[in-house]
Amino acid sequence: MKILITGGAGFIGSHVVDACIEAGHSVVIIDDLSTGDIENVNEKATFIQMDIRDETIDRLFDTHKFDVVIHHAAQMDVRKSVEDPSFDASVNILGTINLLENCKKFGVKKFIFASTGGAIYGEQDYFPADEQHPVSPLSPYGIAKLAVEKYLYYYNAVFGLLYICLRYANVYGPRQNPLGEAGVVAIFSNKMFSGQQSIINGDGKQTRDYTYVADVVRANMLALDYDKSDIFNVGTGIETDVKTLFNLIRKYTGSNCNERHGDAKKGEQQRSVLDYSYIQKVLGWKPTISLEKGLEMTVEYFRKQKMRS
Repeated sequence: MKILITGGAGFIGSHVVDACIEAGHSVVIIDDLSTGDIENVNEKATFIQMDIRDETIDRLFDTHKFDVVIHHAAQMDVRKSVEDPSFDASVNILGTINLLENCKKFGVKKFIFASTGGAIYGEQDYFPADEQHPVSPLSPYGIAKLAVEKYLYYYNAVFGLLYICLRYANVYGPRQNPLGEAGVVAIFSNKMFSGQQSIINGDGKQTRDYTYVADVVRANMLALDYDKSDIFNVGTGIETDVKTLFNLIRKYTGSNCNERHGDAKKGEQQRSVLDYSYIQKVLGWKPTISLEKGLEMTVEYFRKQKMRS
């Protein structure tokens, strides 16, 4: 297949690119490199530096005649979305509509969307949340992801574009950017290797469903072969609080930094955990990497990165 992967120089997107190329697909990447890294780009892919809002993107669609779009490009920082909701909507909603209009115009068959399970449900009514849980996002980021899901329903109903929304839990692993506000595993690992103090927001009792990137990539690959439109949670069903995460990373890095707390962040959920039973039933997917094993591999990646620098 001819596949366009947006955000393919980024953390999750670059791993999806690698898997698609390994499976024998032809891959074009667009990424504006605002958070992605050119070093993540697979040399067998065609790379184009471009913003998904670019009006000239139609030339790309016209030239390559894509079968599938896998959409990972995003403004991905929940806290930044709270500070600047207009920018978040510009990238995450208007940028996606730009892609969808070109999918419609140039006959793309399927659109796989990196949605969010971590932010779309809001403060959960029950745990873990399945796909039928009420959606009440508490941040502009979560609202934008939900809006795109609704646009995908529209483009499917009116124009026949197949879509799959993968509602990711909190994804972590190698290549995650440790310099932003998002991605606590990468941030803690980088700071501990650098001898800097890691700060736990609030009391550290807030929980997340930490899912290793290789498991997320498998969900994308299964979605490629699925011939219906649907929405799937991609998570582990296990809650881990930030204090526990901090201490595990401290153990694997060998750091002796103290546990230090800062102010709680606005718009931050207290508990988030996803039920993956539906994707297991339909696509046969389930998580295979435990948190301990995933953290060990991730910390080793950042250890090698620090040695290189």
